[in-house]
This record gives sequence, structure tokens and C-alpha cells, in this order.
Amino acid sequence: MSQAYLLGLAVVAIAVLLVLVIVLKLSAFVAMLLVSIGTALAGGLALDQVISTLTDGMAKTLGSVAIIVGLGAMMGKMIEESGGAERLAAAFTGKLGVKRVIMAVTAAAFILGIPVFFDVGFIILAPIIFGFAKVAGINPLKIGLPVGVALLAVHVSVPPHPGPVAIAATLDADLGMMTIIGIVCGIPMAVVGYLVSKRMKLDKIKIGASPAASAMRGSVEEITARPGPGAGTVLTIILIPLAMIMVGTTGALFVEDGSLAKRALSLGGAPITALLVGVALAYLLIGSKERWNLSKRSSVLDSALDTVAIIIFVTGAGGVFANVLVETGVGAALSDLLVGLGMPVLLMGYVIALALRAAQGSATVALLTTAGLMVSAVQGGGFSQIQIVLIALAIGFGGFGLSHINDSGFWIVTKYLGLSVADGLKTWTLLTAICSLVGFGAVCLIWLVV
Repeated sequence: MSQAYLLGLAVVAIAVLLVLVIVLKLSAFVAMLLVSIGTALAGGLALDQVISTLTDGMAKTLGSVAIIVGLGAMMGKMIEESGGAERLAAAFTGKLGVKRVIMAVTAAAFILGIPVFFDVGFIILAPIIFGFAKVAGINPLKIGLPVGVALLAVHVSVPPHPGPVAIAATLDADLGMMTIIGIVCGIPMAVVGYLVSKRMKLDKIKIGASPAASAMRGSVEEITARPGPGAGTVLTIILIPLAMIMVGTTGALFVEDGSLAKRALSLGGAPITALLVGVALAYLLIGSKERWNLSKRSSVLDSALDTVAIIIFVTGAGGVFANVLVETGVGAALSDLLVGLGMPVLLMGYVIALALRAAQGSATVALLTTAGLMVSAVQGGGFSQIQIVLIALAIGFGGFGLSHINDSGFWIVTKYLGLSVADGLKTWTLLTAICSLVGFGAVCLIWLVV
């Protein structure tokens, strides 16, 4: 099929999906499955390949998301149910003051996001976001959106996250230099995310159901007055899993491949292992502080799965739609078109990654694909090592932008923050577009200097 046809097909598919979800109020899960089947057929996939393409997309996405979402929700539910989120928020708000809360949480998310994957970090922090919002008396979106930006900024630019590491390996970029410059460029993105979020009319947005919204129930005075886990206990439960991931991901860079130490770090630092430890700590520490019997502890854990079922299914459906776009050749058609335009290499890396991100959803796939397309131009261009790093970061920040309905991260952010699809596009998608340009602008400024 022609390049123009495939690109037109992608535009029509996304438009139909938006109409079904926003205008006709159809379930996002059902709408994405219907549009995915229609796109697969119109894109020329064989009849016997359509269903396997759908199930492969679901499997690829949920294989990495479902367990993490489930465990993260369980840990968060224990913290919420006990009032731990409010106690932690009250302690920090008392020390920092209400005006500094959003900046403090955003800065903490940026630091914690360096070793922790975007979806894991956001799921862990979601109940804390709502707890801080209640204590500070502000809309949780004012904290949640800049926190999401901070987490995603380092996810696409700083090793040891898989996308940046893969780009560095493909383009032969220096990992250490990429880490330092990636953090430097990510800071203004987080700042702009915070400032733009402040100017958005978020108080007019009606927040819907969220797995973390129970942290907004009841008065702060009532919750903090009764016995329960203090701020130190909650921090312990949150930071130990994060520390395990940090040690596992960074420590693995300094040990020999195939060694026992490497395998142990991979297991201990895996998000699933770390979150299991977090759930066990919450079960023991919070259960003991609250004097819950074993049945109560178990019921609280199980109740968390009810609230995240919709998130898991919708996220999986986003993976289905993304896989269909890849298998029908939409991503390849788009990248071929952009490569043929002959843009400057720095701009080309950014634009291709941004377009692929918008076309198929996954930031990591956009980064990997763009790096593969760019490798010949980079290797034959006579660039210095710092210039290669900047090209790699331009690709990373292109993969940051335009997060929308075919991105599993879009559904995690919107569902945990209680946003409708329309409001998610107006806020989260817009923020990722703006901050993507900020990151690329920072890269361009450094390029001019070096």
C-alpha cells in the first residue's frame, strides 16, 4: 500500500477513535478494539492475522504493565486505607508550607524517576499526590501533572532507562555524558511543566473515579488524630522499593554480564520484585500499626484490584491499537517520509521520534526506531562525542511529546488522576507537547555552544 494511504489511514483511525470515545461516550476499551480491527483490515493485514495482531499487542503491553499496576495499587491501597498518605502530606506540608508543596513533590519525582520507570513511579506516587492535595487544599491535578512531566522527562533521556540506553548503544553515545546532559535538559522541562500546569484552568475540570481518590475522603484532622502509620513508616514503605530498583538498575552497569552479581541485581532490582517487597512491608507495618487482623489486611489488598481493572484493560487496548499501527506499516511509512525530507540531523532525529511517538504510542519504540534510522547519518557525519549525545537526546525528547490515546502512559496518567479522555488531551497531551519542545530547545542551545 502507498505511503499516503497508510498515513491517511492512521489519521482517520485516530479521528474515529476520538469521536467514539469523546462524542459517543463509548467505552475506551471497546472503542480501541473496534478501531484496531477496522484499521488492521483496512491496512491490508490477512484475515487470519488480525486477531493474533490484537492479542500480541495486548500481551506485549500487559506483560510489563499488569503485574506492576496490580502490585502498585495494592501498596497504594494499604497506604490510603490507613490514612498514611495524609499523614505524610501533613508532615511535609507543615515543614515546607503549602506554597512549596507542588515544587517539592515535582522535584522529588524528578530525582526518584532517574532509576524508576515512568509507570511504576507514577503508580507509587498517585496516592501521595492525592494526599498532599487534600492537606494543601488544592486540586490534585496541580501536583499530578507536573509530577508526570518530571517522571517522563528522565524516562526518555537518562540511563538506565531502556530507551536512552538503547539509543546510546545504537549511536555509540557516551552513557555518562548522556546522563549528565539529560538531567540538565530535563530540569527546565520539569520547571516548565510546573509553570504551565499552574496556568491551566484545572479547577474547572471535574475529576472522575481514580484508584487513588480515596486519599481525598474524610477530614485531615480526623485521619491524623487517630492511631496509624506515621510519615516515617509511609516513607519506608515507598523508598525501600525505589531504592531496590535504583540499586538494581545502576549497580548492573558496573558488574560483569552473566555473573551471579548481575543476575542477583536484575532480580532484586526488577520493579515486580521491588513492589512485592513494598506490598509485604505495607502488609506487615501498616497492618500492625492499624491493628488489622489478617483477614482485614487481605481484604484491603484484594479491594485494590477492583479499582485498577479498568486501567489494566484500557492500557492493554492502547497496546493493541499501537501494535496494529506498527504491523500495518504506518510507522515505517511515516519514518520513510521524514527521512526523505533531508532535514538537519538534529532536527531530523527530533521530528522522526515525535512523529513516531504520535503515530504508534510507545516512547521506547519511537526512540529505538528513530535511532536505527539515524545511525548511518550519525556515523558518517563526523560528529564529536558530545554532538552524538545531543542527537541522542533530541531523539529522546521527540519521544517525550504528543502522548495521547495510543500510549499506555496516557491511560495510566488520566485514569489515576481521574481525567476524561477529552480533559486528558487538553492537559496531559498539551503538556507533553510543550515540554518536548523545551527539552529540544535546551539541546539546541547546547549544540550552538559546543
